[in-house]
Amino acid sequence: MADEYFYGATLKEGSKTVTWDPDNKADGYPRTHKLIIKQCILGHEAASDEFNVVQVETMTIRDTLRIPIAVLKVGEARQCRLDLEFSDSPVTFTLVEGKGPVHIHGQHLLGSLVEEFEDMEEMEEEVPEEDEDDEDDDEEGGPQKKKQKLTNNSKGKPSAGPAGSNNAKNSKKK
Repeated sequence: MADEYFYGATLKEGSKTVTWDPDNKADGYPRTHKLIIKQCILGHEAASDEFNVVQVETMTIRDTLRIPIAVLKVGEARQCRLDLEFSDSPVTFTLVEGKGPVHIHGQHLLGSLVEEFEDMEEMEEEVPEEDEDDEDDDEEGGPQKKKQKLTNNSKGKPSAGPAGSNNAKNSKKK
């Protein structure tokens, strides 16, 4: 991801719903958005005799999901640590019970699809071609080169030995 921003919202009586809706069309090129919610905190002015329930609504692969993510009450639980990630679709937070205030904290990550594809191409280029050639020889039944392999002996000193000397035999025990 390219950019990282703080995200915060407050749910309370009078404004019990907040929607995070990344606008992908505002930029001239494709961008990815991710919202990461880290914490819900009950405000100091919350009533002591009521539960405050925060619900999230978002899209899944098949349909819309509505589920509570935090239940807070003065004297019992004033904060709830979360690790929720929402990507590229609108997310609505609603105070379904209680008067609040409940503060929601997290991060808004903003990145470029182009940068991610470039990173993937660089990772593919880093794969050594020599290893791929050895695998091809194995499949075709062609000759294999024996390579020296460093192994540790019982005294902890490295010693050289042929590749696959005793390790292959030990791994095939029945």
